[in-house]
Amino acid sequence: MHRSMRALAVASALAVLTVIVGAPEALAHAQRQAGPIHMEIGFGTEPAYVGQPNSVQIILTEHGRAIVGLGDALEVTVSFGGQQTDLRLEPNFEVGGDGTPGDYRAWFIPSQPGPYTFHLAGTVRGTKIDETLTSGPKTFDEVQDPAEAAFPPVNTPTNQELADRIQQDAGRLSDATAAAASAKSAAGSATTVAIIGVVVGSIGLGMGATAFARTRRGRRES
Repeated sequence: MHRSMRALAVASALAVLTVIVGAPEALAHAQRQAGPIHMEIGFGTEPAYVGQPNSVQIILTEHGRAIVGLGDALEVTVSFGGQQTDLRLEPNFEVGGDGTPGDYRAWFIPSQPGPYTFHLAGTVRGTKIDETLTSGPKTFDEVQDPAEAAFPPVNTPTNQELADRIQQDAGRLSDATAAAASAKSAAGSATTVAIIGVVVGSIGLGMGATAFARTRRGRRES
């Protein structure tokens, strides 16, 4: 009897531990319901880091059963800082094989740290879907700078610092190109003026020689 009670206690403790351990992963995704369609939405890999391949992850079920064969019924738009891109959802499973049925992904590589917005639109099994979620404490994790998690620490510039440097260098290159073009134009103008001067000078010499020859001829005839 005591052994049975002890086994039951251990089993209960393990069950509670499993729920506690599994909770952070569930909390990292937002839960949404549209009619009979249940959606679990977030980054496919969390924490999400800049420059690392990741995905929009959507787990779809209807009345507790996984939705397979979604096709093009649902579209995903990812937005960040006023920019957006449309991505295609692909099944991250094989029916009767690997993966979890109902798990769909839209793959991309986050390029900046901060909050990302996912917009889902379409019709799934007759139910209209129109959900917009932005990463945050109540939805899913924001994208992080990998330098914050790197060990040992690496003193390297961030993506934003690199982008700023590239922009500065591009501006300097543009100025240098414009200056070179201006100098080339000025040099071309100077060359043209010099050529015109030579031509005019040659014409002047020719006219002078002709006049001199006529003067000498006139003196001889006199």
